[in-house]
Amino acid sequence: MSAAPRYPVVEIFESVQGEGIHTGKPVVFVRFGRCNLACPWCDTDFRQFQMLDAEAILAQVAAFTPQAVILTGGEPFIQKRLDFLLTRFTALGYWIGVETNGLRRPPAAWVRQIDHVAVSPKACYAARYADTRMMRRADEVRIVVDGDVGDFCRDMRRRIRAAHYFLSPCECGGVCNVEATIRLLGALNRGRRSGHWLLSMQTHKLAGLQ
Repeated sequence: MSAAPRYPVVEIFESVQGEGIHTGKPVVFVRFGRCNLACPWCDTDFRQFQMLDAEAILAQVAAFTPQAVILTGGEPFIQKRLDFLLTRFTALGYWIGVETNGLRRPPAAWVRQIDHVAVSPKACYAARYADTRMMRRADEVRIVVDGDVGDFCRDMRRRIRAAHYFLSPCECGGVCNVEATIRLLGALNRGRRSGHWLLSMQTHKLAGLQ
């Protein structure tokens, strides 16, 4: 019998989902270490983590009230044997969400155990998204407006099929480009009859939550 898998974990904490379609939903976040990108404005030190086995992760999550867990990072879909952890959460009746940069398409068996997938493609790595292994379906797409990302948004909309598409302001050095994000929303939605791009703020930060 193989040993129980261990995972790099930055932190496990209870909060509310601050972004996207599930804004306000009470959840437990499992933040993994390691990532296949290194965005300059990332607010997570994914290089600092501890290795925890699945049972230790489950025990920490179970100490909180919500029966909903969001796997985030870092990058969840580069974690080895993630299916083992997904299966354990499923067996315990948890609602499971995953936040991913979308570069690594997960096996279908993994996706069947996930209730909600949020893909956040990164325009500063646009060339990486030419890879055929990128994700093509999601429940929602969120793109951070970290510059002139209009063409990248249009490209991702063509290539990733999702129920909802969001733009998120970029916060860097304490400055958040909300006005530029809203202007881009107007440009992307001009002439659209349906399927409008929506605004997603980091409401948990505005509320003083983790």
